[in-house]
Amino acid sequence: LAVAFIPGLNGMALGVSAMFVILMAGLILFETSNIIHGGETNYILATLSLYVTIYNLFTSLLHILGVLQSDD
Repeated sequence: LAVAFIPGLNGMALGVSAMFVILMAGLILFETSNIIHGGETNYILATLSLYVTIYNLFTSLLHILGVLQSDD
């Protein structure tokens, strides 16, 4: 995130990451429901979409943990 490179804005970076985590969690639920209930027939695209969403969730969680562990 670009916010992380501006000194003194760790709180804002933490807020952006937290909102992104909530958004990605909701998107995972939506995509999984869409796959289960037959809304998605292209399983390769669905798998790729879920992978990218989980990757984004993981990186946001790592960013939150990094902000909480920093000594600044």
